[in-house]
Amino acid sequence: MASAAPTAPEPLQPIIVKKIIVQEGGGHHGGAWKVAYADFVTAMMAFFLLMWLLGATTEDQRKGLADYFTPTLVKIKERGAGSEGFMNGSSITDVDNMPNRQGQTGNKSITIPRAAKGGPLEGVAAGKERSELKEKLEKEIKEKLEKKSELRKLAKQIKVEAVPEGVRIDLVDDADFSMFALGTTVLVPQARELLEIVAETLVEKPVTLAIRGHTDSLPWRDGVQANNWSLSTGRAEATRQALMQSGLSTGRYSRIEGVAEREPLIPDNPADPRNRRISILLQ
Repeated sequence: MASAAPTAPEPLQPIIVKKIIVQEGGGHHGGAWKVAYADFVTAMMAFFLLMWLLGATTEDQRKGLADYFTPTLVKIKERGAGSEGFMNGSSITDVDNMPNRQGQTGNKSITIPRAAKGGPLEGVAAGKERSELKEKLEKEIKEKLEKKSELRKLAKQIKVEAVPEGVRIDLVDDADFSMFALGTTVLVPQARELLEIVAETLVEKPVTLAIRGHTDSLPWRDGVQANNWSLSTGRAEATRQALMQSGLSTGRYSRIEGVAEREPLIPDNPADPRNRRISILLQ
């Protein structure tokens, strides 16, 4: 009887060694998630702090804070035409004359103005002082104009505006009234009376004054040896002399300058008579 043929041996299975390295602090037991969570909590805290500040401050305070942190576009604000109220003045809370109007007015210079008592003011305090001084000046000038019936109609020629550097009083020409005789630095009588009222209002205010003359862009006649630069500077100096004669001493002035037609009040029409004006900046 034949014997069965021997079977071939089964091949050996390879031995697989699995090496596991345990790293302390890895995976869900690590600390990476804590950093992300801490960033999230910090961001939420800042957000809720912002919400609390918006709810706990007044509109003027918020605008003052905006003034401090946005030091750009000063010139655009300075050229705003003003509101439609008494003397066409505007307040620090008015909408800026900017391409993107979002009800913002926080485009002020990041300077540190000084109070009447000499201490530096920043942000909210400075904005509040400018606004209060503006309102006080408007009220006093209006009361003085009301006492002189012949000058009441000229109330619209005076604008009082709070600006980053302080408070500015503008005496503006129009089609019916001019501060100076045409092409000269000679003040007309009614303009002198207006400057007397301004001087009476400022004489007790402990501020320094910077006077700036502006002209329109109308060309001079052929053969006239003059230009708008000398005319605007001469009118600023004539204004200073008139204010001195009304009681504002020579030590009250920090700067006298003329800018010709380079800073028009009505940019779309440089020839508009309203571009002719005298600006008195209370610093």
